[in-house]
This record gives sequence, C-alpha cells and structure tokens, in this order.
Amino acid sequence: MSSQPDLIFGENSYASVARRLGALAIDWFASLGIAVLVFREFPYGTPESMLLTTVIFYVEIVVFTFLLGSSFGQKLLRMRVVNLYGGRLSLWRIILRTALIILVIPALVMDPDGRGLHDRIVGSRVIRITN
Repeated sequence: MSSQPDLIFGENSYASVARRLGALAIDWFASLGIAVLVFREFPYGTPESMLLTTVIFYVEIVVFTFLLGSSFGQKLLRMRVVNLYGGRLSLWRIILRTALIILVIPALVMDPDGRGLHDRIVGSRVIRITN
C-alpha cells in the first residue's frame, strides 16, 4: 500500500473538518470535566477556571499526541496526527501545533485539503485510521 494518502476515502485519507471538530469538542469537554471535578476551588465560569481548563486541554493534547499519535478525542473518532510522510510528529512540533490550536485563528484558516494553518506551519496532517 502506498504511503501517499487517498485524499478522499479509506485508511490514511485526510480526516474531515467535521470529524476534527468533533474530536476538538470531546477534548475540550473532557478538559472542562477534569477542571470542574478536580479543582473545585475555582468555580466554573471564573477566569481562573477557564485558564485551568485551557491548560488541561493543552497538556492533554500534547501528552496524548506524543504518546499515542492522537489526542483523546481524535483517538475516539479514529484519527491520527502524522507528519507529511505519514510518520510520527516530533515533540516540538506537537507543542507548537497545540499552541496554535489554542490561538484558534490558525486552526480556522484552511487550505483546499482542509488542513489548518497550524498543520501547515508544523508540517502535519490529520488522517483517518481504521484501528
């Protein structure tokens, strides 16, 4: 099987925007749940709780992507973050990519393949997987 993606269907094809947004929502709500359950001294909706949720979100994505190749939400929705050649993304690229996701705007600026600016900057892509 070729390492080049079939851009539309099957294993290694680019993950759809809807699927990636779903994974992002899962990651955010998981982080929010952890912040609410573990750090009760910061009431929900305060600036402190929102900052804490963002930090948990950042750490979760970096750690899971480094260890498993996918954030928690991406793993559930069967996606993986890879470099342009299909290999593992290095830690510094994962750290930068996640920081750009938190800035929001780079993730919203997309190319015709649906890759966000954050993926283009670090040389990554999000693909669908079957296992």
